[in-house]
Amino acid sequence: MFREIQRTVASGYLALFMLLAGCAAMLFWMVRAIQAEAVISIIVASVVLTVLGVCFAGLFIVNPNEARVLQLFGAYTGTCKTSGLRFANPFYTKHKVSIKIRNFETGKLKVNDKTGNPIEVAAVVVWRVLDTAEALFEVDDYDEFVHVQSEAALRGLAVHYPYDAHDTDDMALTTHTAQIAEKLQVQIQDRLDKAGVEVIEARLSHLAYSPEIAQAMLQRQQATAVIAARRKIVDGAVGMVEMALDQLSEKDIVALDDERKASMVSNLLVVLCSDRGTQPVVNTGSLYQ
Repeated sequence: MFREIQRTVASGYLALFMLLAGCAAMLFWMVRAIQAEAVISIIVASVVLTVLGVCFAGLFIVNPNEARVLQLFGAYTGTCKTSGLRFANPFYTKHKVSIKIRNFETGKLKVNDKTGNPIEVAAVVVWRVLDTAEALFEVDDYDEFVHVQSEAALRGLAVHYPYDAHDTDDMALTTHTAQIAEKLQVQIQDRLDKAGVEVIEARLSHLAYSPEIAQAMLQRQQATAVIAARRKIVDGAVGMVEMALDQLSEKDIVALDDERKASMVSNLLVVLCSDRGTQPVVNTGSLYQ
């Protein structure tokens, strides 16, 4: 397995100055040799100029947040991350690798969640190259590798959790977004470690039921919401009725037997639990008539 080797190379400014000075000196020498018709001097000057021309190939530029992976006849010799004009062996092959932070959004994947419901899910992954040697030599195309493995990790995560918890404490895709994001980042990182890539963040960007069951699931969610709301209303109504009966008894406002209490409880529950305005009815007779 390849590991990145940090390599410091010479400054390109000094090398450029020396190469230009050497070329100027050799040109001057060649002109003098031609004037003097010195064949040997002309040949030597030509050879030196050719060598200096080859040395210009050793100059290369490293931009900020960029690395150059150096190879000599196929052998990895190191990575230069020092920005600016640099100079190295002219026979080095210098591969450019970006170490900037990048992000991409996966396509909308159609998978079945833990309960078997078809859902659509997508994620945004923020990543960068951490080890240039691994990224360049361990995988064929690290950019494509990141995309494919991220989608595979997202698909594998979605099938292990339900879309909704449905009144349980189980972890679900819709109710535990932070925990799901952490697990997704860990799973993607495990797959990309061999490519020298660091996953900075991974979060779900799209989550929905598939169109063929979306309407049915919407009705189910609406029914669940209505039941939860009714439960809250009933709990509040029972508490208010209990409080009313307690206060009537404590303040000795009126003495109610069991039948009158039952009638009062029934009327109060109808008024408090109804989703529409109630119409009062005045009873001028006796309850027992």
